[in-house]
Amino acid sequence: MSGRVNLAFEDNRLDILEDGRRESEPMHQNTNSYRKAKKPLATTSNAINAYLSKHRRVFKTFSVTILNLLVIAYVIYAGIYWKNNQKDCDFQWCKGYGLLLILAGLTYLGLFYFLIVKRYFWKYILQCCQPATNSLERLRNTKYGTRIGMTTLYLIILIAIITFLIIDTAGSRYRLTSILCVIVILGLGWMFSKHPGQIDWRPVIWGLILQFIFGLIMLRWSVGHSIFDCVSGKVVTFLDYAKAGANFVFSKEIVGEGVFAFAVLPVIFFFSFVVQIMCYLGIMQWIIVKLGWILQSIMGTTLCESLSAVANPFIGMSESPLLIKQYINQLTSSELHAILSSGFSTVSGTVLAAYIEFGAKPVHLITASIMSAPTSLAYSKLFYPETEQSLTKSENIKLEKSSDTGILDAATNGALAALPIVLGIIANIVAFVSFVAFLNGILSWFGGLVGLELSLEIILAKVFMPLSWLMGVPWEHCEVVGTLIGLKTVVNELVAYQRMGEFKEQGLLYGRSEAIATFAICGFANPGSIGIQVGVFSSLAPEKKEQVTNVVVRAFVAGSAVCFLTASVAGMLIDDASLSSANITTTIPNVTLTTLTSLDII
Repeated sequence: MSGRVNLAFEDNRLDILEDGRRESEPMHQNTNSYRKAKKPLATTSNAINAYLSKHRRVFKTFSVTILNLLVIAYVIYAGIYWKNNQKDCDFQWCKGYGLLLILAGLTYLGLFYFLIVKRYFWKYILQCCQPATNSLERLRNTKYGTRIGMTTLYLIILIAIITFLIIDTAGSRYRLTSILCVIVILGLGWMFSKHPGQIDWRPVIWGLILQFIFGLIMLRWSVGHSIFDCVSGKVVTFLDYAKAGANFVFSKEIVGEGVFAFAVLPVIFFFSFVVQIMCYLGIMQWIIVKLGWILQSIMGTTLCESLSAVANPFIGMSESPLLIKQYINQLTSSELHAILSSGFSTVSGTVLAAYIEFGAKPVHLITASIMSAPTSLAYSKLFYPETEQSLTKSENIKLEKSSDTGILDAATNGALAALPIVLGIIANIVAFVSFVAFLNGILSWFGGLVGLELSLEIILAKVFMPLSWLMGVPWEHCEVVGTLIGLKTVVNELVAYQRMGEFKEQGLLYGRSEAIATFAICGFANPGSIGIQVGVFSSLAPEKKEQVTNVVVRAFVAGSAVCFLTASVAGMLIDDASLSSANITTTIPNVTLTTLTSLDII
C-alpha cells in the first residue's frame, strides 16, 4: 500500500505512515495541557496534606472534643426524654436509660484509666506500693513464712465457706449433699494423679476458690445474678438477629416451624462472623489476654494455659490453640494436658444457640462456662502435675494477629469458617441419633428375648444414677439426669441437650434437677472431641502428636470431672429463689428432631 492514509477522530488526528510510525502531535499537545492543569491540583493536595500533618494534634483534639460533646448531649437528651415519659423512677438497667448510663460510665472509666491513670500516675502508684510489695516478696522467699501465711489464708477462706453454707442451707440441708461429690471427685483425682507426690496445691486450691466465688456472685448474689441474667438475655437477643438472614435465605415459613437445620444452625454463621471481625480489630485478643493475665496472677498457671482456659468459652476448643500455635512446640506435657482439659470442660459461644433452642437456660450455660474455666486448670494440675520447667513465660509471649486483610475479608472468612462447624453438627446429630436409635433397637430385641426392657438410656441411667445423686439431684430425677450425663459422655452434649428438651416437654425434668443437669453436661468431653483435639494439635505441631495422644485420654477424664464439679458447686448454691429468677423469657421455636425410640429390627 502506497501513499498516506489519514484517520481523523474528532480533534485528534492520527497519521499512519507506510513505515509504521505514528504522528500524533495534537494528542501530545492535549497531554501537555492535562499535565499543566493537573500540576496546580497536585500542589494544592500536597499543601492540604502538609497542613493537616502539621496540625494533626489540633484536628484530633477538635474531633475528639466534638465526639464527646455529641455523646454527652445524647445522654443528657435521653435522660430528659426518659424523665418526661417515665411514670416511675425505674431506670431499666438492663434495657432502658439505665443501660445507657452503665455503658457510658464504663467507657469513660476505661478511657480515664488507660489515658490518664495508667499513663501519668501508674508509676507513682507502684512506688507507693513498693514497700508492701517488697515485704510480700521477702515473705514469699521464706519457705516457712510462705507456708504458714498461705495455710492461714486457706483456713480462713475454708471457714468462711463452711460458715456461709451452714447459715445459707438452714432450711434446705439437702443442698449439702453436693459436698460429697466434690470430695469424691477431688479424692479420685488425687488417687489417680500422674505424680501425686509433686502436686502444686496453689492452682488447685485457688481454682476451686474462684469457682465458688463465681458461683456465689452469679447464682446467689442478687446484683450479680441480675447482671448475668441481663447478659444472658442480651446474648439470646443478639443471637436471635441471625433469624433475619435465615428468613431471607430459607423463608419465614421454614424458619418459623423451628426446623433445627434452618432455625438454629444459621446462628453459628452470624456468631463466627462477629468473632472474626473482633479478632481482626484486636478486641478479642485484648479481652483474652487481660482475663488470662488475671487468671495467671491468681492461680500461678502459665500464660498459655490461662489464655486457653479463657479463650475456650469465646471461640471454642479447636480455635483457641491458634492463638498460641507458635508456642505449642514448647509446651510441657502438663501444659498440654491443662489446655486439652479446659477445652473438654467448657463449650464455645458458637454452639450456645443450639443448646438454648433445645430449651437450656442461657444464664445457666454462661454461668457454667465461667465457673468451669478456673476449675479446669485446678483439676488438670491435680490430675497431671507439672514436673518440667515451662519455657513459655508471660514476658515472651505475643498473641498471633489476624491474617485477614480487612474487615470485609475478616467477615467473609468468619462466615465461611462456620461452615465446617455447621456441617459437623449436622453430621454428628444425624449419625449419632440414628446410631443410638439403632443400638436401642438391638438392645430392645435382646432384652425382649428374656423379658427385659433394655435401651442405651436405661443402661446409662443406671450407671450414672449414683453420680447424679451425689451432685445434689433429688432421687426421683436421678435416672433422668443419669441418662443425660451418660449421653453426653458416651455420645455428645448436643444429643444430651436435645434429649433434655424432650424430658422437659414430657414433664420428667424441671427445677433444681434441670439446673444441675444443665451444668453437668455443659462441656465438650465426648469421644468425638478426642479425635478433634488430636487432629487440631497434630496439624499445628506434628512433632507433638505422640505427646498429645499420651495425655488426651486423661484430659478427657479431667474435663468430665470438671463439669461434675461445677454442677456440684451449683447444687450447693442453687435455691428456689435463684431457680425462679433464672426463668427468663426467650423466643424458642419448637425444634423437631427424631426421638431416640427403640426400633423394631425383627
